[in-house]
Amino acid sequence: MARRKISVTDGVAAVREWAADPDTASRSVRATAVRYSLEELAVLAPGRSVEVRVPPFGVTQIIQGTTHTRGTPPAVVETNAATWLALVTGLLSWDDAVTAGEVVASGQRTDLSELLPLVKL
Repeated sequence: MARRKISVTDGVAAVREWAADPDTASRSVRATAVRYSLEELAVLAPGRSVEVRVPPFGVTQIIQGTTHTRGTPPAVVETNAATWLALVTGLLSWDDAVTAGEVVASGQRTDLSELLPLVKL
């Protein structure tokens, strides 16, 4: 398992600070919250078969299976920071985000509904 770059305490604090007022959360709070939650996702679902992208803040590879090493992976989930953090906190459901076009998920095993939310408010 990769070593954490953001402590659980700092990460959860950033996620909760974002959730308290998403519209006024600073860029550094959003960045820490996204990066922590991507680290947490990788801990919960280790592997390299699905790439989760939350530009411009971070990316991670998760879920056991085919290992991806170069180019565009066969399974990708991508969304913006606000949508990702709403998913992470349970303020938005996976199905609602996908239906609304807020999440682009292509390839096998890209339904992350069983892994979300990551942080209980």
